[in-house]
Amino acid sequence: MSTLVTGIAELVTNDPALGSGPLGLMEEAALVVDDGVVAWVGPAASAPGADARVDVGGRAVIPGFVDSHAHLVFAGDRAAEFEARMSGARYDGGGIASTVAATRAASDDALRGRLRGLIAEMRAQGTTTVEVKSGYGLTVDDEARALRLAAEITPETTFLGAHVVPAEYSGRVDDYVDLVTGPMLAACAPHARWIDVFCEPASAHAFDGDAARAVLAAGRDAGLGLRVHANQLSAGPGVRLAVELGAASADHCTHLTDADVDALAGGSTVATLLPGVEFSTRSPYPDARRLLDAGATVALATDCNPGSCFTSSMAFCLALAVREMRLTPAEALWAATAGGAAALRRPDVGRLAPGARADLAVVDAPSFVHLAYRPGVPLVRTLELPGRP
Repeated sequence: MSTLVTGIAELVTNDPALGSGPLGLMEEAALVVDDGVVAWVGPAASAPGADARVDVGGRAVIPGFVDSHAHLVFAGDRAAEFEARMSGARYDGGGIASTVAATRAASDDALRGRLRGLIAEMRAQGTTTVEVKSGYGLTVDDEARALRLAAEITPETTFLGAHVVPAEYSGRVDDYVDLVTGPMLAACAPHARWIDVFCEPASAHAFDGDAARAVLAAGRDAGLGLRVHANQLSAGPGVRLAVELGAASADHCTHLTDADVDALAGGSTVATLLPGVEFSTRSPYPDARRLLDAGATVALATDCNPGSCFTSSMAFCLALAVREMRLTPAEALWAATAGGAAALRRPDVGRLAPGARADLAVVDAPSFVHLAYRPGVPLVRTLELPGRP
């Protein structure tokens, strides 16, 4: 079934060949969707016919947000931890243990219900592609369970057994790394596309460069793509390890040396920035302007999780990136759509050009700029099309 989408005051295609600037902006535009794929894009006056017609009434249309970093399979609540941070407590990753305990104790149905609720919340706010990590089970069975549940709602599943060292392995990091790279990886790899590791020597709970390298190498040998939690709490080996191993993304990138920036600018690894974390932990924001000016590719994601950033709103993160990280509204939107697609190595999403998935989001305003201009206002939603699965 084909559908003509018209009444578009401003269309963001993210294809410079179709319109003006890096966003490929078109005014008074239309597009045709056929079998879930963009079939035609152009001026509304030249639009072909279709089986159905949707008029968005003079609103802006953008590619659906691509949230390339989220932790959505969990149980429990850490509002008290957030309150403590707002009173001056420092974030170091230690609170993850409480989520692990709650997640292990939860039923499949309870975890599935929370997961699906958060996905629905994201979709209602314009997110159409989302990556989901494990990392709150930290046993062979619990990590495999998390990934099986995540795979029910997204192909972008990430094995994060190396999130933190669980309490039962305290003082035995090497033994836990052996578990992650052995039986746990064997159980989880069939349900995952990616492997990730929290490489953060500044945290007593995470992994140093040698342990992170071992985890990533084992995942690569098992056929998984690589992602890295890197340089969140301090400068460290994470970013350069990610670039060296050809990881798709280095995520957080809060504390970067000149060598880190040069590595990201010279490689294929995307710097995925998570400004909601800095908002929720009262930490310094990453210097996105420095990365872009150096030539690095930047993505934005929510890092939706119960501890350091419990937001599902990509629009909120976009507004933070404009206000706090010196991105222009156009740069921030690109990072939240095409940038996220690059971080997932998905050329079929994050753009609205012929051949791309027809993942459309409507902004209740004449221009995408309102996403940052009107922060906190629920302006954006996924456009549900007739006949679209």
